[in-house]
Amino acid sequence: MRTYLVVIDDSPEASLALRFAARRAARTGGGVMVLAIIPPQDFVAFGGVQATIEAEAREHAEALVAAAADTVAQEANVTPQIMVKAGKPAEVVCQVIAENDEVAALVLATAASGAPGPLVAYFTGQDAGTLPCPVMLVPGGIDIGRLDALS
Repeated sequence: MRTYLVVIDDSPEASLALRFAARRAARTGGGVMVLAIIPPQDFVAFGGVQATIEAEAREHAEALVAAAADTVAQEANVTPQIMVKAGKPAEVVCQVIAENDEVAALVLATAASGAPGPLVAYFTGQDAGTLPCPVMLVPGGIDIGRLDALS
């Protein structure tokens, strides 16, 4: 099955990428994989504090993917695969794509203004040609009506 991988976070552009992927999956008979990444935490000298920070980050990531899954189900009547992984974001995305042959495209959205965002910059930069699937970029400033028409 053609599956669109979307990395979800708190940014407004992540919801645009999710909407695009959900609508494309519905129209093409594909699926959506929603990934939340827990970035490495800065070292804290006290173990209990570090464990609490990590637990809170995981809870937040799990809430993000749950909300995203609900959005995909409502938007496109597609039940997405969800996952939460810890690590450096670009490395985690590469690992997920390598482990899942059904990933047909990585769907990201740029920021509405300013720098495009670290994952967009990474996957469109020097190593852009190394992924085994296309990278679809949704402009962060796109009108929802236009996005819906394109997807």
